[in-house]
Amino acid sequence: MPNNYVINDNDQPVYVEMTNTFRAPDISAPPEISASQAAVLFSANASNSATIVLSLLSAVISVRISNPAGSGRTLYLSRISGSIGGTSVLTSISGSFTIVKGGTISSPSTVTPVNNNLASAAASSMTVQSSAAAISGGSVLANVQIAPGVFSPAFTGSIIVPPNNVISISVSSSSAAVGTIISALSLNWWER
Repeated sequence: MPNNYVINDNDQPVYVEMTNTFRAPDISAPPEISASQAAVLFSANASNSATIVLSLLSAVISVRISNPAGSGRTLYLSRISGSIGGTSVLTSISGSFTIVKGGTISSPSTVTPVNNNLASAAASSMTVQSSAAAISGGSVLANVQIAPGVFSPAFTGSIIVPPNNVISISVSSSSAAVGTIISALSLNWWER
């Protein structure tokens, strides 16, 4: 009987060959790549600015994503990117970033999500709104102090919003120095 090597060649260590051939030649990571190829990766953006003349002022931007009860889709949060800054003295700008389960925003404006697969006309099942007001109510999932500049935590689907649920995100910047301050927010998610 010939000496056949079942797992690998005899000159290789064990388990160096690809054993999962679900996608040839292997499975791609992160999951956003497959979501974008399937035309279910979406983005939404919003920003707000304030001009400071005499005293402390803040610029708040909040985004609320609602997954309707009958959507048949689940939202998987991929990434939240944002920034605080402006023409005010950077050392005088401070800010915070908050994620809330549920929550409401006042005087909301509709935000139309964009499909990250530019060849697709598929629309998001989510209802997205933005506001220049802080989030009220809900349960805080995270509240982080941020410095001037960009922040971009990746969640890679670890925050899940099933049908009949809401997630709200807010970025707030404040300064007492004369100038303009800006708060910006960008969200990425996929739906399945």
